[in-house]
Amino acid sequence: MSAPVFDADAEPVVRVLVADDEPALREALSDLFAQEPSLDLIGVAADADEAATLASRELPDVALIDVSMPAGGGPRATREIARSSPATRVIALSAFEDRATVMEMLRAGAVGYLVKGTNGEDIVESIHRVASGRASMSADVVDGLVLELSSQLRREEIEREHLLERTAEIHRFADGDGIAIHVQPIVDLITREPVGFEALARFRSLPLRPPDEWFAEAAALELGVQLELATIDRALMLLPALPPSVYLSLNASHRAARSEELRERLAPHGERLVVEITEHEPVEDYEELAGALQPLRDLGVQIAIDDAGAGYASLRHTLALDPDIVKVDIALTAAIDTDRAKRALTSALISFADEMDITIVAEGIETEASLRTLVDLGVRYGQGFHIARPAPLGS
Repeated sequence: MSAPVFDADAEPVVRVLVADDEPALREALSDLFAQEPSLDLIGVAADADEAATLASRELPDVALIDVSMPAGGGPRATREIARSSPATRVIALSAFEDRATVMEMLRAGAVGYLVKGTNGEDIVESIHRVASGRASMSADVVDGLVLELSSQLRREEIEREHLLERTAEIHRFADGDGIAIHVQPIVDLITREPVGFEALARFRSLPLRPPDEWFAEAAALELGVQLELATIDRALMLLPALPPSVYLSLNASHRAARSEELRERLAPHGERLVVEITEHEPVEDYEELAGALQPLRDLGVQIAIDDAGAGYASLRHTLALDPDIVKVDIALTAAIDTDRAKRALTSALISFADEMDITIVAEGIETEASLRTLVDLGVRYGQGFHIARPAPLGS
């Protein structure tokens, strides 16, 4: 008996799973594979659940997965197969040629993409290509995919360029360049005489962006404290030009308020300063923050809570930090003369402040009617566009 002849050039048999909700397509692919000795059809599925179960049990080399079949579609089936049979190579099979469909399947883990209607010879070739570790795409979708990828890369490049530009701007501001300080008077609502001025940063950069956006972006880039200290440095330069009877109010995040650098800057002027703690970042440890604020108090600095009534964070600040001043947010003061609920809540804040020996300052006073209502409620101090808009000192 002669020994069997081994054909070294024969293609290895590839074990294939087909998952599609169209019975006619499943039957056509089954007939195709039955005529192809190099392919072994190990199972067919009609939805994503069945495909994932078959793949987990049979561990096929290649799975042809319909993009839009039931139970989550091709992306879900592909992710499930990647978990249960990581060696299985997935080819997406779809009637859709749009780039979004291609990208969705590739993100899910597919390494090939065939448009329904591809001829049998190309399907077989594609299966062998992905089984050997390569990728395979229908010519119909390659151009669209290349366009999508190039567009995405360009978008990412533009975003990186913008980020570098904004980072450079923040570094410029942190070095003291491009910062302007406007001040808004805080007045006795009865006499209309200033008792203090709030320092508000403005950044000279095009296109113009609100200060809050610059501070938020600086914080995200871990440059927030540096930017705050730079604005505070610029604000402190205004003190000699202010009447000695008024205070200067400075905004600071809880991170900046903790810093030794801030204490060093405020030390020479402590009794003329108020530090307003903003609520833009969550406070993780109020006891620690209260302890960190004590050295500022020892300098004579007063602590204010900004935006009271605007959110839960400001309320927690008020309860935990024992402030000297609470600033009632415009959310409560706007149209307070016509809103009974706002008057009731403001009255409650005033009662609390009286009990705790806290000074109330109303922000966002925009009309004479609102001002009179606040005075009637017992608010002594306030600021807002009706009194004076923020502007450079002396303008």
